[in-house]
Amino acid sequence: MATAQPGDTVEIDFVGRFEDGEVFDSSEERGPITFTIGGEAVIEGLQNIVKGMEPGETKAEEVPPEHAYGHRRSDMVKEIERAHLPDDMDPEVGVALRLRLDNGRRVKAFVSKMTEDTVTIDANHPLAGQTLTFEVTLNAILDEEPVGEAE
Repeated sequence: MATAQPGDTVEIDFVGRFEDGEVFDSSEERGPITFTIGGEAVIEGLQNIVKGMEPGETKAEEVPPEHAYGHRRSDMVKEIERAHLPDDMDPEVGVALRLRLDNGRRVKAFVSKMTEDTVTIDANHPLAGQTLTFEVTLNAILDEEPVGEAE
């Protein structure tokens, strides 16, 4: 039986858990996910789990931060004066913002703390710094293009 290899498009079901066992994400509600091994659609650690699996196989592995969402970086947390915010902005802790960096790149950030005078913005991924466990079932290795009959 074929095993999943880099370049293959695969369909999986998964459950993602924190170290304490709490589920943070699962395909149970929304259905299986499809991605190409070696692409950028899912984290490296999840792709590494799937490599070498056969359809129907289930495997659980721990994924350290460097193969998941990276380590938390203090340089991605900024405290700004409320006076520098647009007048129509009324931030709340937990709200997601799209920020434009000096180089023109856009990043997603979250309001992580507020005081009367300041707002703290955190551009780290919410799962940065976490060791995660994924239980993965490889449902299928999908063909990129249907194979036609030779003429």
